[in-house]
Amino acid sequence: MVKDCRMLEKKRVICNFRSPICQALVLELGETVQILENYVHLKKSTVTNRGLCETVVPLEDPIITETTSTLQEWGVLWKQLYVKHKVDLFHKLRHVMNELFDLRRQLIQGHLAQDQTREIKRHITVRLDWGNEHLGLDLVPRKEFEMVDPDQISVSELYKLHVSSRHCGQQSTNQGDSLRQRHGDGCRIPVLHHLFINLKSFTYNSISEDADVFFSLYDSREAKQISEKFMVKLNKNGGPKNPEKVDRLCALFTDLSSKDLKRDLYIVAHVIRTGRMLLNDSKKGPPHVQYRRPYGCAVLAMSDVFHTITDLKEEKDFVLKVYTCNNENEWYQVHENIIRKSNTKYSAPSTNYGLIISLQLLRGELEQIRRENQAVFNRALALTRKLGFPDVILPGDIRNDLYLTLERGEFERGGKSVQKNIEVTLYVLYADGDTLKDCISLGTGEPNTTEYRSFVLYHNNGPRWSEMVKLPIPIDRFRGSHLRFEFRHCSTKDKGEKKLFGFSFTPLMREDGTTLSDEIHELYVYKCDENATFSNQGLYLSLPCCKEDFNSCPNLPANLPFQRSPKETFWVSTILCSTKLTQNVDLLALLNWKAHPDRVLDILGRLRQISGEEIVKFLRDVLDTLFCLLDENTDKYGPLVFQSLVFIINLLRDSRFYHFRPVIDAYIQNHFAGALAYKELIRCLKWYMDRSAEVVRQDHIQEAMRALEYLFKFIVQSRILYSRATCGMEEEQFRASIQELFQSIRFVLSLDSRSSENLVFTQAALLNSFPDIFDELLQMFTVQEVAEYVRGTLGSMPSTVDIGQSMDVVKLQSIARTVESRLFFFPESRSILLPVVLHHIHLHLRQQRELLICSGILSSIFSIIKTSSMESSVQEEVEMMVESLLDVLLQTLLSIMSKSHSVETSRGQRCPQCTAEITGEYVSCLLSLLRQMTEIHFHHLLNSFHSKEELKEFLLKIFCVFRNLMKLTIFPRDWSVMRLLTSHIIVVTTQFLSPALHKNFSEGDFDFKVWNSFFSLTVLYINQPSLQLEAIPPAKRKKILDKHGDMRVIMAYELFSMWQKLGDNKPHFIPGMMGPFLGVTLVPQTEVRNIMIPIFHDMMDWEQRKNGNFKQVEAELMDKLDSMVSDGKGDDNHRELFSLFLLEKIEQETWRETGISFVTSVTRLVERILDYRDCMKGDEMENKKIGGSVNLMNFYKSEVNKEDMYIRYIHKLCDLHLQAEDFTEAAFTLLLYWELLQWEDRPLRDFLHYPCQSEWQRKENLSRKILHYFNKGKCWEYGISLCRELAFQYETLYDYQSLSWIRKMEAAYYDNIIEQQRIEPEFFRMGFYGRKFPFFLRNKEFVCRGYDYERLEDFQQRMLGEFPQAIAMQHTNQPDDTILQSDAQYLQIYAVTPVSDISDVPQLERVPERIKSFYRINNVSRFHYDRPFHKGPKDRENEFRSLWIERTTLILARPLPGIARWAEVERRELVEVSPLENAIYVVENKTQELRTLISQYQHRQHHGNINPLSMCLNGVIDAAVNGGIARYQEAFFDKDYISSHPEDTERITHLKDLMQELVHILGVGLAVHEKLVHPEMRPLHKKLVDQFHMMRTGLHHCVPSMDRFGPAGCPGVNSPRGILSSHNHMSPESIRLIHRHSPLNLQGSIRHSSSSLSSHTSSEAGNLVIMTDGLMGEHPEEAMHMQVSSPSLPDKAKHNREVMMLLPSHRERANNSMYYNVAENGQNNHMQRALLQQVSPCKPCADPHMNLPEKGHFMMHCDAFHHQNSDPPPALPVRSLRKSPLHPIPGSPTSPQSALGGSNSTLSGSASSGVSSLSESNFGGQYPDPGPIRNDALEPLPSHLWSPPDEYMPSPYLHIHYGGTEIDSMDPVRPFHYRHPASHPHAHQHPHSHPHAHPGLESHSHGPASHHHVPTHVPHHIPYRRPQPPAVPPKPYLREGCIPEEELTPQPIPLPRRIFHSPHGHREDPGKHPWEQCISEEYEENQ
Repeated sequence: MVKDCRMLEKKRVICNFRSPICQALVLELGETVQILENYVHLKKSTVTNRGLCETVVPLEDPIITETTSTLQEWGVLWKQLYVKHKVDLFHKLRHVMNELFDLRRQLIQGHLAQDQTREIKRHITVRLDWGNEHLGLDLVPRKEFEMVDPDQISVSELYKLHVSSRHCGQQSTNQGDSLRQRHGDGCRIPVLHHLFINLKSFTYNSISEDADVFFSLYDSREAKQISEKFMVKLNKNGGPKNPEKVDRLCALFTDLSSKDLKRDLYIVAHVIRTGRMLLNDSKKGPPHVQYRRPYGCAVLAMSDVFHTITDLKEEKDFVLKVYTCNNENEWYQVHENIIRKSNTKYSAPSTNYGLIISLQLLRGELEQIRRENQAVFNRALALTRKLGFPDVILPGDIRNDLYLTLERGEFERGGKSVQKNIEVTLYVLYADGDTLKDCISLGTGEPNTTEYRSFVLYHNNGPRWSEMVKLPIPIDRFRGSHLRFEFRHCSTKDKGEKKLFGFSFTPLMREDGTTLSDEIHELYVYKCDENATFSNQGLYLSLPCCKEDFNSCPNLPANLPFQRSPKETFWVSTILCSTKLTQNVDLLALLNWKAHPDRVLDILGRLRQISGEEIVKFLRDVLDTLFCLLDENTDKYGPLVFQSLVFIINLLRDSRFYHFRPVIDAYIQNHFAGALAYKELIRCLKWYMDRSAEVVRQDHIQEAMRALEYLFKFIVQSRILYSRATCGMEEEQFRASIQELFQSIRFVLSLDSRSSENLVFTQAALLNSFPDIFDELLQMFTVQEVAEYVRGTLGSMPSTVDIGQSMDVVKLQSIARTVESRLFFFPESRSILLPVVLHHIHLHLRQQRELLICSGILSSIFSIIKTSSMESSVQEEVEMMVESLLDVLLQTLLSIMSKSHSVETSRGQRCPQCTAEITGEYVSCLLSLLRQMTEIHFHHLLNSFHSKEELKEFLLKIFCVFRNLMKLTIFPRDWSVMRLLTSHIIVVTTQFLSPALHKNFSEGDFDFKVWNSFFSLTVLYINQPSLQLEAIPPAKRKKILDKHGDMRVIMAYELFSMWQKLGDNKPHFIPGMMGPFLGVTLVPQTEVRNIMIPIFHDMMDWEQRKNGNFKQVEAELMDKLDSMVSDGKGDDNHRELFSLFLLEKIEQETWRETGISFVTSVTRLVERILDYRDCMKGDEMENKKIGGSVNLMNFYKSEVNKEDMYIRYIHKLCDLHLQAEDFTEAAFTLLLYWELLQWEDRPLRDFLHYPCQSEWQRKENLSRKILHYFNKGKCWEYGISLCRELAFQYETLYDYQSLSWIRKMEAAYYDNIIEQQRIEPEFFRMGFYGRKFPFFLRNKEFVCRGYDYERLEDFQQRMLGEFPQAIAMQHTNQPDDTILQSDAQYLQIYAVTPVSDISDVPQLERVPERIKSFYRINNVSRFHYDRPFHKGPKDRENEFRSLWIERTTLILARPLPGIARWAEVERRELVEVSPLENAIYVVENKTQELRTLISQYQHRQHHGNINPLSMCLNGVIDAAVNGGIARYQEAFFDKDYISSHPEDTERITHLKDLMQELVHILGVGLAVHEKLVHPEMRPLHKKLVDQFHMMRTGLHHCVPSMDRFGPAGCPGVNSPRGILSSHNHMSPESIRLIHRHSPLNLQGSIRHSSSSLSSHTSSEAGNLVIMTDGLMGEHPEEAMHMQVSSPSLPDKAKHNREVMMLLPSHRERANNSMYYNVAENGQNNHMQRALLQQVSPCKPCADPHMNLPEKGHFMMHCDAFHHQNSDPPPALPVRSLRKSPLHPIPGSPTSPQSALGGSNSTLSGSASSGVSSLSESNFGGQYPDPGPIRNDALEPLPSHLWSPPDEYMPSPYLHIHYGGTEIDSMDPVRPFHYRHPASHPHAHQHPHSHPHAHPGLESHSHGPASHHHVPTHVPHHIPYRRPQPPAVPPKPYLREGCIPEEELTPQPIPLPRRIFHSPHGHREDPGKHPWEQCISEEYEENQ
């Protein structure tokens, strides 16, 4: 704030000022501010809504205010378009906004003319409406370009304004429509078109002379020119001859009608040069003599051009080629030849030769076009008119043009050897002989001339010119003028003389006063020479000019001054276009009737034969003549004059002469003088009407009825003149005659016209003209008198039943025009007319006839009454309308709404009465009536019903209509003004009607139907979208609240009030109205919720009183809550208010405990539903949706026990699983419903997508669907159990066909278990901490089953993608309360290891590995992760002595897999594992891993590719060179350790045995490796053998029992063959040793085989490297895990960058898998050999603290060997490590063995161990299985079976395939044969083995090519052996309490398999296999 210091120059600061705006001044108290300049602009304004909420509105043009506010609103939305990437609309809107800024600026300046201002406003409104529509804003109703105030107009008019505001220029269209309605369809005003043409250039290369170009419009169909010519004079360079006309060579061809545009029009351009006689012959004529000579012609077809330029607002260019005529004799038709494409008659021009013009088509009146296109008219525009009058003749259009065409001539040679070169010269001469100046026009665009010279045709005595000129002769000079044509021969000799040899002439007007007729005239040619003089024109004018003239002058003197040449003739044609001259003899005779009075009757009779153009030209003279005749002799001429007058009046109804109506109006007012004419006119008119019942032909009567308006104008004006002249004499006689005339009118209308078609037309003509006489009668009679006349006439019309449909329409149209007339606007006349109008409308509405016209009449009535109500009271009129219309309006609306969705006609079209248009019309009429009704009207209405039944029927109707208004889309969404006004009227009407409802239908007279209708209406009203103000922008919301308030609150109070008045009748609406009332409480309006929530306490109380509980209320409320909240209604505020209000009310009740329990359950339900709704949003991830569904499903099952809702969510959850392609989870989810069903025949109703069927059928169909999903999820173990369940049911019913099908499916499942490949997933523990997580995740931890091939890093990124606001926790410790209660999201993820219990499966050692691997990772509910730590001081010599493991076990609430990939952790268990136990665990795992791998290679399960075996052997043997298991020897076999730990003696012995077993298995593995290794990899094998010898020697010295493995047991161990020999002669004891430690006795999976052992056995770089996607290391994810989980390990080595440089880039590799490349010969390429040769033998690895990425690498490719009979083996797929900006989530808090053992990597080598862990899943799951080899786990085979056999024996039977389509489509494969082990010592163990083999099927797998490229694996033929089924088959129903678990043995749960699919990509189903084909076919058959 500042204070004056010195006048206005300085101000003193009186308080400190700080502003966040950088441009603002910072002021301190007491400072002085000097104001240099002070601008204050005062704007005129007004204040509205005076009081607390007053608003200042500027006093400016409303459209400026609207534009300002709209641009402000658009500015915000415009920026949002850019954010939403709607670029196209963004740029368009910016352009429109800039235009609005400019238009608004022009309006504010106020310097525009009235027409310009109107046009600017039109442009503004068009752009405002366009922008609002495209931005989804409300439609603004407008009137005269300004927004209307809904309070000032009726609802009907508001509705029409909404409809019309959608269209630009609707105002003018409405005016045209009203004019058409006023004067009938015949008065439709045609729209004129104007063609703008602009000559831009004329390029040519051969003229080099001046030229004239003539443009004209030519109709090729009629072969005539229809327009004048536009002439352009050009110089020899092609430019305008007049320099001032540069860029001004343009013309406007005017007055083209719509018919003209449909003609076959052409633009024709004739080029006439001016120069030598012959263009290329300089000898023909001297250069100074100029001749007009034809040159060329161009045409342009307009049919296509009009379509192109019709909608253009700018010119469009066209090129016209100019063709030259080959023969000048045909010049007159050269354009026709070009159009017909007669190529032989013209020559084509060169390519750069032609006329360039631009065209534009303009529409409208010429004056309007002149205003809109001032720039065009300023360019010296030449107006080129049509030949003849246009379709619309304007009274002020004065023309007097004679168009003369030189057609042809016939001339003599005259003794010359060659024909003449004839030139015609034309003069116009007056009677006195003077030549009229400037009366000849060759074409528009050039000034008129005095003489005209035709072009010359070379050597042609019979020239045909066909050249037109215009003769604009003044009207006063026309009489007496004549035309003279002079003929000259143009010599081409040196002198170039032009010799005159003859002439012709013709007068312009004949002796009878008529002009030359429009025809061809044959003129005589008179001889003459140059010496002849024409100074005395009388010499030749006395001669006959033509044959007709010669016949009229038979006696001619012999000595004539000029002799006629009998053989020469000249032809011309003329067309007269004059508004003052006529060629009609009859018209002249009528105008001059006094000269021939005896011919008057004949002349009047021929008046009809005169053309309309001639009559309107002389309209005033003709009318004067007619009334003069009437005054002369009324009796004699009266009827004929009346007929002539009727003819002329009807002539003006024609559209061509419609503009002459003002002429006749002006004549009546100013020139009419027939004071006595009214008597004869009334008499004739009455006579015509009285004869209408007798005469058969009534054409003349109908014409008189159509002329009724102007007949009454003449009558009234005549009476006024008579009264004025006689001071009002004979007034009574006049009134009596008018009364009699109206009686005749009523008589005509009362006649029954159903039997006479002519009478129908007569009545229709009378009714059409009747409203036009009201204004004339008001000049002579009072308003009441005229109204009485009209009422009597309208009342005489027969009812709807007695007339036909056509007369119905005419009658209603007449009534409509009566209502629209000025008479109806007077209150005193309206009270007289309204009853009869309402009577007719009522009849039509009752019979549902002509509803559209009736709605228009009602709209007009309501608009008039609304306007009148602002000036005077209309209570009586409204009362009259309520009594007559309200009930029938309701009935009509109900009928229309019921038909709006039905087909009315057999052709499938909707009834016109059922369209949205007519529905909106009647809705607006009803609302208009209700809006006009006051409390008095409602009181009278409700008291007018004679019984309660009538009142009930009325209330039901109006409530039903109101409900339909809110249900149906009567008004579009953007009609906000209309919708709000409708809502306001409904709520006010409801307030007036509700007391009557309570008064008449409460207590003893209670009527449920009426009350229910009322409650339904109020609920729909509060919930309608247009009233939800929360979704409306603040500015608009404020306007609505200021005008209407929150109408939801008003209706809510009304609803609550009526509910309280129900009293004891409330139970009738419990629980039926609970759902609707609940929907009202979910409206996001606090006051509405406060009003409505107590009603639920009332319902609970009444239900408690009635039944002793409120179970019904509870059930209904929960059902409705689920559907409504899921649909998007409700929020946390509603939940809190609901709980708060009800708990407060319940505290006072006796049923307090049950009520509190109920409210608590509802509150918890709402919490879960809100979480579910948030999860189900479209942009949420599938896991979150599934979690929300499981949470809500469990709530319905466990807490509220609502089975139907439980089943619904089972299927919703199943659908989510199917969308995510989690087929196993989908199957387990459907099992929940399956368990609820019994094998009974109890009928079930249709539910969800299930039809009506028995319970047995539904369970069977469900079983098949579950089988299908288990099959697609590769969970066949559970499918087997379900197959057996179905088989039992089929067998019970003797359904052997189905039994056979299910048994085959079961057999296929067994085959699939052995044959099909299944990938083992990873498991991850997740913790969700913080209050921002959904309720079902908040502060909970889960274990999730990952997707196939999904690693920890991938899972981490996926989860952070689902929860983008979450913060990744960088540790594995349990969070404290600060994190748990924070308003954030914390996410903790690490990998865990499944712990399964499969000890109940018998014969474990003989179960195939594929079966056991399934049991290890399915039906798992226990998971653990390890954390290494040192208990006590760390042993610096060997840290393994002090390294303990902290093992945390997570017990889940339900096993995995199950109904979701997630399972909540129920509790934790924590144990510590000693160092010795950990060593046992690690060695045991590695031993089992080797045993499994060797067994697979023995059985050819890894056909060809020995990479996995090489890596595994290298990882164990090479790491043991300077460490490995030797570190365990140092740590635990030391005497000091054994003596200090006597309790570990047994464990130490166990560890020793395991080491011995490991060494022995290594020997077996090397033997297998030697057989399979490729020759190029022999150095590696030799190195492994040498290192194995060193390791064995070290163990031999440490472990005395190793002596038996010395040289005796393994001779020649130093050589590769030595190891093989030792293995081939393995003793039975060694075989038993291999089987002694079963993998099924292990605590954990063999997949987790790395341990802390390796951390003490490697010091430098390892010896093996696998090429991944551009990264080096055994596995990058594990490297990350080690860095996080073992941060204390020091860095002691660096990467081997030299080796890294040898690797090819990622782009150059063949695939993303393990890098290898195979040459055509099956060998590795040179790069691989080079890499192998460059790497020196491995160095010792002794540092146990080195992290995985720090190790060096030995580069090799172990897949170089490919068997000659096999295809290249698949490489190991490796997931690419994608960089993430997020911090990595740590692995499990365990030693490297747990961190890396749980991974599914290609090479799971530990970061601290030389014992590399290659998990079983990598070689059992990563590689396609070649076929089912059904041996035991490590069944020893003779060495000859390890090599490929040379032959095979076929199996005695083939494997059964249930689908044949796959076999037919398979690619051919090369069989790989195995020799049957006939002499095998253990052959008796396989009694079902046969020598025949069956063809294997190809296993298809699909995966994203961008991540993994897996070579196709080709199956091979293998011996088939029947699989042994599990002794205890798994049960599908062993899930979640379906059958008591104590009765069953825990069973595994299978997993879905997606081979080589990325967890982030779209996972497609693999191709169907035979078993799947079987299932899908049978499943489809049973649907």
